[in-house]
Amino acid sequence: MLACAGAMLMFAVMSAFAKYLSESHSVVEIAFYRNVIASLPFLALAFLMGRRDILKVNARPGLVVGRSVMGTFSLLATFAAYSAMPMADTSVLLFTSSLFLPVLGVLFLGERVGWIRASAVLVGFVGVAIMANPSGTASLFGVSMALTAALMQAIMAILLRQLGGSERPETVSLYFFLIGAVLTGLAMPFVAVRPTADELPLLLGVGVSGACAQLLYAIALKLTPAAVVAVFNYTSIIWATLLGWLVWNEWPLPVVLVGSAVVIGANALIAWRESRVRSAPAPQTP
Repeated sequence: MLACAGAMLMFAVMSAFAKYLSESHSVVEIAFYRNVIASLPFLALAFLMGRRDILKVNARPGLVVGRSVMGTFSLLATFAAYSAMPMADTSVLLFTSSLFLPVLGVLFLGERVGWIRASAVLVGFVGVAIMANPSGTASLFGVSMALTAALMQAIMAILLRQLGGSERPETVSLYFFLIGAVLTGLAMPFVAVRPTADELPLLLGVGVSGACAQLLYAIALKLTPAAVVAVFNYTSIIWATLLGWLVWNEWPLPVVLVGSAVVIGANALIAWRESRVRSAPAPQTP
């Protein structure tokens, strides 16, 4: 549980660093430094500590590459959303990835969705509409980027289901960072701005917090039941709200609080329904 809470804190810290740096740097540049720095501990583990096994992809390398490419674009969309909107607003909108999952499961995996989960998805997107604030005060670009990132996160979850348990978390994370560094590095000649001495610790912080978040989350998934991890994921909203308030003096508007409650409630209903389905006894065959 501590690992999961720590992972959510590190994700929020990484996003706060990225949001602060986005005032003077492209999100592509920030993602490049994040991927390069975050890959260093994994490379050290492989080459300095003798863990060459994490370099080996056991099966279906195409899915590992696909997950890494999708993760890179999801990271870019996430950083773009945080750059355009308050921390808490963006954090809640990213939770719509759980709402996209049942839809993607039906489209690509042939799964059946009962009326409870279908209703929860619809209610959740009503919460998104409330948060988007039809009055026009919300950032349309920020909302679009957050929903795009959430959709990509849901697709990554589908890809990870296809991978099953064949790949080590360290292997998936390492190739995510390396492929992400290559993809964002291609754009560096066009977007890079020389960082100042004051910005170097912030860029280092993006990479270190990103690496810590990945490692802690992998540990949490390994040691903690998925239902418990799902509950602790919501602590990221608390961290994002606190960081937004402390650094940018942001506080969610009432309309955001209402929409957040609807989205979180829909996610909680889906998580509860998933736990009931998984714990139900398998039907007996004659």
